[in-house]
This record gives sequence, structure tokens and C-alpha cells, in this order.
Amino acid sequence: MNKRDEILAAARPVAQAHGYNGLSFRDLAKAVGVKSASVHYHFPTKGDLGAALAGRYREETRALLDGYLAAGLDPAACLARYVAAFRLALERDNRMCLCGIMAAEYDDLPDSVKAEVTGFADDNVAWLGRVLALLDPGRPDEAVNQHALAIHAAVAGAQLVARGRGSLALYDRIIDGYRRSGLIPG
Repeated sequence: MNKRDEILAAARPVAQAHGYNGLSFRDLAKAVGVKSASVHYHFPTKGDLGAALAGRYREETRALLDGYLAAGLDPAACLARYVAAFRLALERDNRMCLCGIMAAEYDDLPDSVKAEVTGFADDNVAWLGRVLALLDPGRPDEAVNQHALAIHAAVAGAQLVARGRGSLALYDRIIDGYRRSGLIPG
């Protein structure tokens, strides 16, 4: 792993726990075993670091989600894995979805980071729309898109509420409620 990748790897759990504003070049340099100038070499500004971090997270998430469909999983299994991915962040020291926690800081983000955070949400909603369309191919596109947006917002919200209480069990109860209400099919 090169130093740039090491810096991004060290920054990810920090951002998932403390957001964009929790990122410190000095702390990252210490974690990676380099001088702050080395972090600045790879990421001249904090915005560059945040955009690279959110962009990588976005790409990894898109590949993960697309992999579910490529593997031929049925739509209900895809949705179950989607929900499980958000749960996994909580399992890892009560962390948040990286772009979700950054979205909470949206007004304070540089434009390049905002673009990645918004793109992440758009990617999630589009993927959920593809999955929902598989469940009901005749459903109008607008209804599918609204449902996809509602699922994304609901799952991200469940993660936030559960994190605030430090409770995986609460996340599971909320998701179960979404399933029983029909918001999350399957």
C-alpha cells in the first residue's frame, strides 16, 4: 500500500466517527508515521483529502451494490444486504456511513466534497430504484424513484438514531418496522 492509500485508510475511520471536521492532517500524519508535510504532498488541502476519501467510499459502495445485482441476487436479498451494509458501520465502533456523516456537515464542506457526498446519495437512490423496478417492473418511474429515496433516507436515519443510542438492537428494530410497514420490501 502506498502512502496516499495509507493516509486514506487512516482517515476513513476518523471521518466515519467524527465527520469531515474531525479530520486532522497532524493526527493522520502521526497515525501513518509521516510528517504533516507528507500528508499535504498527497492532499494539498483538507478539501482534497475529503473529496478523495468520499470519492473512494462512493466508488467502493457503488461496486459493492452493483456486485449484488451482478451476482444475480434476488431483489429482496439485495435490499437485505443494503440494510446490512449500514448496520456494519455501526458494528465497527458505532461508526456512520462516511458520506452520511459528511452530509450532516454539508454547509461546511468544500464544493468538491459536497459533490461526492451528493453523488453518493444519488448513486444509492439510483441503485435502490433498479432493485425496486425488478420487484415491480410495471411501476411508474416516479413512484420507484420516490420509494428508493424514502428507503435511502429511512435506512440512513435508522443508522443515525441507532448510533445516537449506541444500539445495534435499535437499528434492527427500526429496520424491522420499515419491513413490516412495507417501506422495505422483502
